[in-house]
Order: sequence, then structure tokens, then C-alpha cells
Amino acid sequence: MNIPTIEVGIMSAKSIEFQLNGRFRQIAGEETENVNGKAIVTGDSSFVLHLGDKQHSFNDFVVLEPLDEEQSNFELYHVVIGVKFHWEREETQRFKGKLKIYVENGIENRPEPMLTAVNILSLEDYLLSVISSEMSAASSLELLKAHAVISRSWLLAQIEKGKQLKDANYKTLIRNEEGYIRWYDREDHSRFDVCADDHCQRYQGITKVSSPQVYEALKATSGEVLMYDNAICDARFYKCCGGITEKFENVWEPVVHPYLTKVIDNEVISDNVTRDLTIEENARAWILGNPSAFCNTCDKEVLSQVLNDYDQETQDFYRWKITLSQAEIKDLLFRKIGIDVGDVLDLIPIERGVSGRIIRLKIVGNKDTIIIGKELEIRKALSESHLYSSAFVVEKIYDPRHCGLDPQPDRFILSGAGWGHGVGLCQIGAAIMGAKGYPYRKILTHYFPHAELKKIYT
Repeated sequence: MNIPTIEVGIMSAKSIEFQLNGRFRQIAGEETENVNGKAIVTGDSSFVLHLGDKQHSFNDFVVLEPLDEEQSNFELYHVVIGVKFHWEREETQRFKGKLKIYVENGIENRPEPMLTAVNILSLEDYLLSVISSEMSAASSLELLKAHAVISRSWLLAQIEKGKQLKDANYKTLIRNEEGYIRWYDREDHSRFDVCADDHCQRYQGITKVSSPQVYEALKATSGEVLMYDNAICDARFYKCCGGITEKFENVWEPVVHPYLTKVIDNEVISDNVTRDLTIEENARAWILGNPSAFCNTCDKEVLSQVLNDYDQETQDFYRWKITLSQAEIKDLLFRKIGIDVGDVLDLIPIERGVSGRIIRLKIVGNKDTIIIGKELEIRKALSESHLYSSAFVVEKIYDPRHCGLDPQPDRFILSGAGWGHGVGLCQIGAAIMGAKGYPYRKILTHYFPHAELKKIYT
């Protein structure tokens, strides 16, 4: 197998500004040799690449290819990262490879068409950025190796899954009279392989690639993937499990992957972590406690390695707490997921996963009651961006001045555990394992039990 070439969706906007550093040629649209400098693509009834004092029209897409891939690159301006998360911001980012800009959904049925910028490059060049963007390039070598393997595995598994789903009637929403269960995954993308943000894997071009150990990690693991039952593993990851990892089927589609299962994130297995966290009483005690785990750390040196600058703004990742007023929660439910239950009377976990994460949540109001899930929909519904996780317990606070027979809560306190969906590798836990001297193979077998490490290309 040769090293694959992939397409990564970077950004969408009404116009896209960029700079070509080095010499490029236009290989789709009006073919043009030897172009560089600042440019902008705009469109309304037609689409135009403005490059210097020249204009080049195109109908559906345009591709710009570097004449020298090693020496040339391009910069995209106003790239939004952390879309709809609490660290959302704009950056200027630099990329190797080709730049493709296409019209989103064509121009016939969109009065205000959007343009999407896509980076076309080799998988290994993509991984150089991912393992530097998902964490700091100064992370331990063993952690970078582990992340290279899981990022490579995840992407190849997604490409294969995309091929299988092209002709399938795949659904990510289950609705009944009680409510709905929705999950979000890479299938949302149809014209490129993966996006560049947290929805898939963070990819910020060559902006973050800055350390020799990143190159060493890629060289040492070139072509290595995790496999189970002769298939490449859908190797997931996130920031912090909160002490126990979650099963795949509790977060995404109801498919069992034996290597994405409950893992206790600790060297020592104590009595409290063996309890069944699908039972509400046990989940409450676990979430409100402070159990030992690899990812239960305040080690600033290790955290600075695994967390980029904007991630370090988040300190309460292992155990956290937020308060929502009655007005806030009603507004969030309506704006974020389009439901109106009136005054919210209660938030009741109906089903929890093995890590204590809520899979189905009943929202009780004075006008209606609805059940929602899965974990990301719950996180969206109760936060302006996203809750850190769906592993939380609820405390209702009443205003003592309201003394009616059925008073509504004045506010809700959510006390939670972990940061992210909890399936697969816990990045902070893996960082601590790396700092403690665990080799990358041991890190991988810890978080992906039953999986095998294999080299499928060099």
C-alpha cells in the first residue's frame, strides 16, 4: 500500500482570502502557470479568483498546485478553530500541498453560496500537523508516537467507512413520541475526507509543527495502525476521560467495537472504580468524588505538553461545575436544539454509559417533557458552546421566596467529570503515562484493549 493522498476541509465562508508563498500553477478552472502572492476568491452568480491584477473565473472548483511541494506553501486567513466550542477563535494558518476551493452545494439552489477551502496532501504530511495541533509539539516522544498511530488509524477507518456508506441508508437520528436520539460523526462531510476542526481531528497545517520529536514520532511509526479482526480500528480520542472511558456504541451508532470499551484509567484498580456507573447512585458518588486516575493531574509541565495555549485556558477538566439559571436553560434549549418545554422542572438521567456519561436525558417542563440524546446533543443543549462532557449530576436550587405547592427551580447546578466524549484514548491520561515512562505500545494497549499494532505501508 502506498501512502494515501487525502482531502481536508479547512474552512467555509462567502469569500476566501489566502496567500501563495512560492510558485503555484492553476490546474482546474482556467489553467495558469507560475502564480503567487495574495489572492481572494469571491462569488455570487459566478465565481472569480482574484490573483494580483488578474481574474480567473470558474464554475464549481479551482485547484492550485505548488511547483515545488517542499519549498512552497499557502496561508489561509480568518480560519475559525474550535467551532462552537468555548475556545472558538480565528487564526491565520499555513499549509503544504494543494489548495482546492469549491462552491458549496453548487450555485443553482443557494441564493448566498458558500465557498469551501480544502487542502490536498499526503496522509503522513497531514499527521505531522495533527499530532502537533491536537497537543503541543513539545509532548513526550512516546505520546506523539501513540497519537500518530491512532490519528492514522482513525482517518483510514473513516475513509473506508465513507466508501461503505455511499450507497447505504445511513441515519444519525432516531425519533419517537418521547423525543429523539442524535449522534454526530464524520459522515457529515461528503466532498472531502475529513474536516480540520474538533469535529474530526484538529489540523492546523504546518503552523504548529515545530519540534524534532514530531518528525521522529512519524518516522518511527510510519504506516503503523491499530487493527481488530483484520480491519483498521476506528481509534477515537479526546482530552480527559474523567477516570473511566466509555463504550463506542453509547456515543455514536449502535455498533460494538470491542477495542472501544470501558477502561479504568489507572495503574491500580480500587473498589470504587469497579462499581457499575450505569446505576445512578454509583454514578453520583463517582462524579462527586475525586478518584485517582492518570488524567487526574495538576502537573503543569505535563499539561503544557499535551495542551496547546488555548486549551490551557481550561483548568477544571477532571471535575467541573456550572450553574444555569431557569432563564438561561430555557433559552439554551430553544436556541441550541429547538425545543420548548416551558419552565424547566427537572433534568433526569434515563440512561448512563459505563463511564457515567448520560446517554438519554429527560427534560421535564410545565408545558412538555422530552427525552434527548446522545452525549453530544446533551452537551450542546445545556451550554452556549458545549458542556465539557455528559457525565454530570444535577442539583436543583429553589428560591425560598417561591413557596407554592409546585415551585419551579430557580437554577440548576451541574457537577461533572471529564472533557470530551470519553471513547478511546484519553490525551491527558496518555500524557501522564508518557511522562511516567510508558512506551507508546503500552499506552495504546491500555486505551485500546484487544487491538493489534500492524504496519500496512512504509
